[in-house]
Amino acid sequence: MKHTADFKREAVRIALSCGLSRTRVPSDLGIGKSTLAKWIVDYRPAEPGSSGQQADLAR
Repeated sequence: MKHTADFKREAVRIALSCGLSRTRVPSDLGIGKSTLAKWIVDYRPAEPGSSGQQADLAR
């Protein structure tokens, strides 16, 4: 099953902000732990100043 980019971003947001374990979130969403881990690497927000867009927002 192919998940949309929106689904992936939302899964990452939930994993990083909800306080649930990294085992519980993928289980609740019906995806594998390694899948969620990869999405976190791919979609994690950039550190401030690491891209031009983030730097512009900081100003």
